[in-house]
Amino acid sequence: MEVTVLAIITAALFVWALVSARLQQADLTAPIVFTALGAALAWSGLVNSSAPPAGLTPMVELTLVWVLFSDAARLPLQQLRRDVGRYVRLLGVGLPLTIVFGWVLAAWFFPQLGLWMALLVGAALAPTDAALGVPVVTNPAVPSRIRQLITVESGLNDGIATPVVMVAIAGAAAAAGLESAAAPGSAAVELLIGAGVGAAAGALGGWLLQQARRRGTALEDFAGIGVLALSLFAYTASLAMDGNGFVAAFCGGLAFGTCAGQRGPAELVFVEQMGGLVSLLVWLAFGAIAIPTMLANFVPLTLVYAVLSLTVVRMLPVALASIGAGLDRSTVLFVGWFGPRGLASLVFALLALETLGAVSDDAVAVITATVLLSVLAHGFSAAPLAVRYGRAAAAAGPEPGGPVPVTPAPARGLSRRHTPAPRFWPRRARH
Repeated sequence: MEVTVLAIITAALFVWALVSARLQQADLTAPIVFTALGAALAWSGLVNSSAPPAGLTPMVELTLVWVLFSDAARLPLQQLRRDVGRYVRLLGVGLPLTIVFGWVLAAWFFPQLGLWMALLVGAALAPTDAALGVPVVTNPAVPSRIRQLITVESGLNDGIATPVVMVAIAGAAAAAGLESAAAPGSAAVELLIGAGVGAAAGALGGWLLQQARRRGTALEDFAGIGVLALSLFAYTASLAMDGNGFVAAFCGGLAFGTCAGQRGPAELVFVEQMGGLVSLLVWLAFGAIAIPTMLANFVPLTLVYAVLSLTVVRMLPVALASIGAGLDRSTVLFVGWFGPRGLASLVFALLALETLGAVSDDAVAVITATVLLSVLAHGFSAAPLAVRYGRAAAAAGPEPGGPVPVTPAPARGLSRRHTPAPRFWPRRARH
């Protein structure tokens, strides 16, 4: 049966490569398709949702490592000074408020969770995923500064939320009396070690790669593999020093993006492609494992929480953070709505399920319901609302301050519309 499932999954990946453009024209994104496939495998009995495969944890961890590293590394921090105030507002005010609002609401709606599991729900559902809103962040009708704002927020908020999620999981494990559970204080020390190790590895690796390019000692064909290895080195080196590997991957990506030079984005393509592949498998695992868990623990308040999480819990902090930022009401509503919950949230849910077992079932059910609702609601609304907002923005006049270069949205199995991937390496002559 395992061989049959593997054949179905590999066939689905190949078929997606053949027809993805057509399906996305009908707003059927990769998360929708592969989540549905995973749920179908569980429903048919080909996958045992109560006994996750042994390879699930490494796959989930690799996905988070590559997503955190590439999302952080692809952001040109030195070019973001123009609207730094808006980024700081969303990440320094809006994100913490989103975590707190989600935490309080989860503790109120589901008192059986306890404070640590409620914090896990609030923190896991705080990060946004620009890959679920590709028609928004790649549509040139939407003002460039708004597209860049959404992209930068989604690129950084998963890394910022990761320490809170890790502390919440550690606290929940300690509260449940699980063996080998680390205290929240120990988890905080691990976060600091991870940040230091990751930043050092990313900065040194980026600088060395830049020097190798200048001296002509680095082959173009191997550069992407080298960056992939660097992301894994930051993760494993941190673990070897009793640090948090995920925070190391995020800080390593930030440092690499700063020190790698202009060709750094081209060398990230291989990491992003690998991240895109495993992310499709994570969406499939989400449908096969997390959705049955959600259905088994579903209560009406779960759906109410999901709706509030995607609206009030997200949009109110954005509105509060945008006070004085020079954004009109329609823009605040647009940015507030396009905060889809995606890959980072479900990876956090699967990590909690692997670490805490049945203790996390109720929390995973809430996270799963919210992500599933977001995949559908944001997936189907992205294109039409982007066109509508773009028309309204165009009618209001030229973009204040002029356009800015927009960082391409992460693909993760989704095509980049309107913005082909840049090529920095010159083509070599063939003889």
